[in-house]
Parts: sequence; structure tokens; C-alpha cells
Amino acid sequence: MPLSEQEQRLLDEMERHLMRNDADVVTAPGRALSYRNIVYGTILVLVGIGALIAGVAINVQAASIAVGVIGFAVMLGGVILALTPLRGSAPSPTSPTTAPSAGASKSRAGSSFMDRMNDRWDRRNDPS
Repeated sequence: MPLSEQEQRLLDEMERHLMRNDADVVTAPGRALSYRNIVYGTILVLVGIGALIAGVAINVQAASIAVGVIGFAVMLGGVILALTPLRGSAPSPTSPTTAPSAGASKSRAGSSFMDRMNDRWDRRNDPS
């Protein structure tokens, strides 16, 4: 079901408010991952698992611990590499995508976002 014009404006205003005040929350899910990093990270994780298995198979105690620790470090590096987003893929928190109009910001400067939402709700349910 399509949104009405009023609902669309309300949704746009909420999005602008989030972009202005909580940009890190809004942009967090939108990070693009690099397929190259995912492939290299997966290879590193597999190499790390192989090193852990080799560390368990080695009969020498000191070498076994060292190979296991190195294998774990390689696995951790692979996971971090695979989950690293592309540079420049997320928008800057200081530059919102849409800016509110000058007239709208002057009239709403004294009230909070929730106050404006409550006023709109009251006007919507007002029978007169």
C-alpha cells in the first residue's frame, strides 16, 4: 500500500532528523563490503585453521603452542580483513543527504522532534 503525501513527508522529516543527529546509526548498515577483501579474508581464515590443526598435530610442546597462536592470529586477521568496508562507501556523518528548508527550520527551532510529532498526531486526531 503506498504512503499518503503526509506520511511520506513525515518519513522524510524523520530521515533528515536521523541523518542530522544520529548519522552513525543510520549509515552503519549501509556499509559496502569489498568482495576482494572477503575472498582474501576467507583464504586467511582457512590458512589459520590449517595452522591450528598443524599445531595440534605437532608433538613438540613449544612449537605446538606457537603454531596454534600464529594460526589464531592469522584467522583473526582474516575475519577483520573480510569485514572491513570499502573506503569512502559510507556517507559522512557531517554531510546529510538532504537539508531542511530555511523556513521550516526557523519555525521549528524552539521545539524538539518529539514535540513536533506529538503536535502532528494531535492535529491529525482533532475532529475540527
